Amino acid sequence: MKRREKNETALCPVKKDRCLRAGRRFVAGLCAAFLAAALPAAGVRAQELPAGYVRSVYTNEPVSAAQAGLRPIAVMMPTDRAAQPSYGIGHAKVLYEIMEEGNISRQLAIIDDWQSLSRIGNIRSCRAYYLPIATEWDPILIHFGGVWYMRDRISLPDINNLSGTYEYGTGGSAPGADKFFRSSDRKAPHNAYISAEGITEACAQLGYSLTIRPEYYSPRHFHFAEVENTLEQYGAAAAPAGTIDLSDIFPYTRTGFTYNPSTGLYDKTIHGGAHKDADGTQLSFANVIVQNASWVTLDDSGYLAFASYDTTQDGWYFTRGRGIHITWQKTADYSPTQYFDDAGNEIQLNQGKTYIAVAQAGRLPAFS
Repeated sequence: MKRREKNETALCPVKKDRCLRAGRRFVAGLCAAFLAAALPAAGVRAQELPAGYVRSVYTNEPVSAAQAGLRPIAVMMPTDRAAQPSYGIGHAKVLYEIMEEGNISRQLAIIDDWQSLSRIGNIRSCRAYYLPIATEWDPILIHFGGVWYMRDRISLPDINNLSGTYEYGTGGSAPGADKFFRSSDRKAPHNAYISAEGITEACAQLGYSLTIRPEYYSPRHFHFAEVENTLEQYGAAAAPAGTIDLSDIFPYTRTGFTYNPSTGLYDKTIHGGAHKDADGTQLSFANVIVQNASWVTLDDSGYLAFASYDTTQDGWYFTRGRGIHITWQKTADYSPTQYFDDAGNEIQLNQGKTYIAVAQAGRLPAFS
């Protein structure tokens, strides 16, 4: 398997122009909540859909307008071997994985169709750098405590979160804590869960809206392709990527992907085996993104911080068995992260679920 060297991701001259374009960001939240949800994704005509349906902001797939008007949940889920499998992770339309202290990663699952799930989790603690990632989806954040470094941001009134224990370790409120429960089939800390019913009840008690908030909601995140994007338009710049190995990025989980030509999806692996939901569903993704980010170690405990706002950091985009070099930008909490090819064009994602690895700068994927 060929590993791409650092010099292959050198900064491209178009980045200066891209930085200038950063000021022309989308304007979110100008419509009423329902109307914002009903806006079709770029390049998709509304009349192509049956009455009462719109394009999902997460996958570009048809969903009912009523479903599109509901807020997602963003759930902190572990990658620990002892914690597998997780309940509800197969419903994640966007799944993030980021390194934490101890050289172990953690996951943030963006789930829009959570309303019928009886068991979600297990649920683990949050870190400060997950907050700007979560907020761009305007979700209800579900976590089990957290660290001191996130206390200022998570305490602001725009954050709607539920926590099974104190929010930052040694203090802070624990909103909705009585709606979490522990199972007897695993030992703590791998047995904390919540249900859709519990989320709904907690949100009612705390005054959290279950429908999208027009002042925060963005009707557009990914730029989806109108037709299948095979990356063939990039010629030799699109490298073969039937397998993707993220062991250099996540050495504990050895996260990987294998392209399945029969489905057009990448099947995810973890700890050397298939990564599945507790219901047996294989985690598979139409789009795989590696997003390099600047980072620092904050203290002797090994807590990390990642730069969530930037305009010229490197990355890779994989779909349909090929991969290209990309860059990304994000400029505000509720603004979506955008991804660009080396010509400065926003990349076109294929319809379906997306996995995003936020990787420490200098750690690269291997693929062939």
